[in-house]
Amino acid sequence: MLNVLAQTGPEEVREGLKAIGAGLGYGLAAIGPGIGIGMVVGNAITAMARQPESAGMVRTTMFLGIAFTEALALIGFVVFILLLP
Repeated sequence: MLNVLAQTGPEEVREGLKAIGAGLGYGLAAIGPGIGIGMVVGNAITAMARQPESAGMVRTTMFLGIAFTEALALIGFVVFILLLP
């Protein structure tokens, strides 16, 4: 392992660390939206179980919440791709 590191230039090591950092950063950025989507869907299922007559409105609101929460994950992906170069 040390032999490989000794043969690589500092620029190659820096590029590799940038890629690893971007991957870890996006992974951490995806944790929040994942938890958020789970909470939205869980609460929507609870609301539908308590009042089945309003299931259509709850489902529409749930899908809007999922879309907004998923947008956070996409923004995180774009930010870390832009920071990579």
